[in-house]
Amino acid sequence: MPNIHHELLIGATAEKVYAAITSQEGLSAWWTPDTKAKPERGSFSRFAFGPVYFKEMKVTELKPSEQVKWTCMTGADEWIGTTISFELHASDKESLLISNPEAIDQIQQTRNGDTATLLTLHHDDWKEYTSMFAECNYTWGQFLRSLKLLCETGKGRPWPHQHAS
Repeated sequence: MPNIHHELLIGATAEKVYAAITSQEGLSAWWTPDTKAKPERGSFSRFAFGPVYFKEMKVTELKPSEQVKWTCMTGADEWIGTTISFELHASDKESLLISNPEAIDQIQQTRNGDTATLLTLHHDDWKEYTSMFAECNYTWGQFLRSLKLLCETGKGRPWPHQHAS
């Protein structure tokens, strides 16, 4: 099965990043403003993208400041049954450079002092490589940029502005 995988260094604490990916306020500020979410295992989060399309995720795992996992229950056919996980690894920039030398450019350009969180996103269990898979892979990159902006500057670029320059 094809999977989407992204890594991103965010100049913020793991607690701040975790709040942004679990709270209704945080998710609304970087993914889509029309979000209904509770940071509770077993709950359902709803993410609307316009007046007729939405995705609904079941929260299957929550480990504060470490991991969040969802299963897509409603959305485009290709999304249903896929799993999305966010893993957080907080450290100082020097330690992150030692453990992730491939991220040197991200580490050197990260704002906000010495604290940083390496976020790994997995969007797994796609049935096949399709045009939607490719578009979602690209768009996840844009939304992760929005998440980074939110955590580092206080302002993200949620839908429908994620592709704005």
